[in-house]
Amino acid sequence: MAETNKGRSEEEVARAFVNHYYHLFDNDRSSLSTLYNPTSLLTFEGQKIYGVEDISNKLKQLPFDQCRHLISTVDSQPSSMAGGCGGILVFVSGSIQLHGEDRPLRFSQTFHLVPLLQGSFFVQNEMFRLNYG
Repeated sequence: MAETNKGRSEEEVARAFVNHYYHLFDNDRSSLSTLYNPTSLLTFEGQKIYGVEDISNKLKQLPFDQCRHLISTVDSQPSSMAGGCGGILVFVSGSIQLHGEDRPLRFSQTFHLVPLLQGSFFVQNEMFRLNYG
């Protein structure tokens, strides 16, 4: 189990991040912009979106206002970037219940978290895919 720069395991950081991310997504989507930086890349259903502003706009313009994520799994592992910066790869699977819909949609999402100097993390890379069928 790798230790992060504050002594927490990558599993603890990943779980805390996932809880925070989906809480913001479900309750205050505009606040998600604080989790990205200018070099961040989101691949959303095959579309590549770069940087804080474009990622934030994409997430705010999704065709639904209210939703609730139900997380099934959170897997994590340390990433081995040059310099051993303590990054973390996080894979999430679950379902998303859209307001007014009877059936939840299955999704999978991957995050590459990179530490900032003050001990927090930002999303360097993210991939999202709905699982139809």
